[in-house]
Amino acid sequence: MVKGKPHIEFMNLDMDEGWETPPGYPEGMKQKVLASDLDEDRKTGSRTRFLRIEPGCYSTQPFIHDHWEEVYLFEGDLIVGCDENGDGGEQFFAPTYACRPPGVFHGPFKSDKGCTMYETHYYHEPDED
Repeated sequence: MVKGKPHIEFMNLDMDEGWETPPGYPEGMKQKVLASDLDEDRKTGSRTRFLRIEPGCYSTQPFIHDHWEEVYLFEGDLIVGCDENGDGGEQFFAPTYACRPPGVFHGPFKSDKGCTMYETHYYHEPDED
């Protein structure tokens, strides 16, 4: 039995359809999952997605995951570390990259003009001895 994400050859992506608000995110933040076998209960697998933040949208609490996260901001602006009112923080512009190990608090986030990010989330496989 083959485990993991499906084999997908180059396919056209409809960047207008198939977006949804992830659980725990504000309505103006939408994801489009490309491929996933991420199992947060079993702490296995990985997910590849786009995350889009609409202009002016912001989160109010930091995020923390028990998996690795790599983020490539390829379009727009992203403010990291705003307060619960969307004020303050440090602004970044595309192209920008982040790699976060499990357990790192990050955010809250805001975008003034909107942004799109490409993200991978994954659990690190333990080394086999």
